[in-house]
Amino acid sequence: MEVYLPIAEVSVNLFIILLLSFVVGFLSGLFGVGGGFLMTPFLIFLGIPPTYAVANEANNILASSTSGSLTHWFKNTLDYKMGFMIVLGGIVGTIIGIFTFSYFKEIGKINLIISLSYMYVLATIGTLMLIEGVAAIDRARKKIFLKKKLHSHYWIHGLPFRMRFKKSKLYESALAPIVLGLIVGFIASIMGVGGAFLLVPALIYIIGMPTKLVPGTSLFVTIFVTAFVTILHAFNYQSIDIVLVIILISGSIIGIQLGIKASEYLEASELKTLMAILFLAVGIAVAYDTFFKNHKNILNNNNLNPVEMNQLYESLIELSNTFPASYGLFCIFLAVGLGISASIIRRSASNYKKKLSSKKASW
Repeated sequence: MEVYLPIAEVSVNLFIILLLSFVVGFLSGLFGVGGGFLMTPFLIFLGIPPTYAVANEANNILASSTSGSLTHWFKNTLDYKMGFMIVLGGIVGTIIGIFTFSYFKEIGKINLIISLSYMYVLATIGTLMLIEGVAAIDRARKKIFLKKKLHSHYWIHGLPFRMRFKKSKLYESALAPIVLGLIVGFIASIMGVGGAFLLVPALIYIIGMPTKLVPGTSLFVTIFVTAFVTILHAFNYQSIDIVLVIILISGSIIGIQLGIKASEYLEASELKTLMAILFLAVGIAVAYDTFFKNHKNILNNNNLNPVEMNQLYESLIELSNTFPASYGLFCIFLAVGLGISASIIRRSASNYKKKLSSKKASW
């Protein structure tokens, strides 16, 4: 079933987008990442221009991250103080990233920059995580246990403005999470990701947070970063397509809840290794799509059957062009509202199941 996207001006298969968004949502819940590092390349592979893929996936990540972080809040596995420090840096990084995005867009190189960013960032992080994850699994198999310090301290922890983060049981410089947020915000605005795929390993290996607090905190940060990215892209480029956003959100918010549940049954070392393999696979796929795949067929297919514009499509285009900030804010509230609703429904269903189980046990 083909659906036309009036803002992006391309047609997509509804069921393929729904399936992909569900799978990516599931993986987001499993690993505690926003999922943009997977979904944005998928959208590009399906023929959606990179500029639109980046902006709309950021909006989708906002919904799934809201749903996921609220679930972690219910479980008390989220460090707000650390999260807000990262958000401060993330806002600055996002602004710098948008200026960079605009520069490369003006000179006609933004598509190449997005592809190269995915290739190098995912390949680097994936390789490092795979080496560490495989080593951890090998040690567990051989029953080798290494004595580790409670926290590893690096030079960045000793910088000025040291703060105590009670939830994470850390005492380190506030500049560490702020600088991390700046990098995450910069990458998020260019690559259309929440930055959690970078944030998760950084929180573990650089900040030193307990693993159980990492997924919830990373999703919490992603909410603010992606909301800022969405509004800036809507205002500057009018690239938010609410039709695509609704399709993406519908699949991802269901998938993320199932992914969070599945994550409870996997060991930390297994999660790291699986995520590393995913990073490398996506990096290779982006490289193939950028340098080897023939894109002429995709472009031609999108122009074969011109779509007749109806009143709804024309209204959306007019709103996007005339009131970009209001249009962007509406998309943000829509994503947050759907994300909260999904999390509350899951919470209610879980409580009902527990009550039912306790009644059966009393019988």
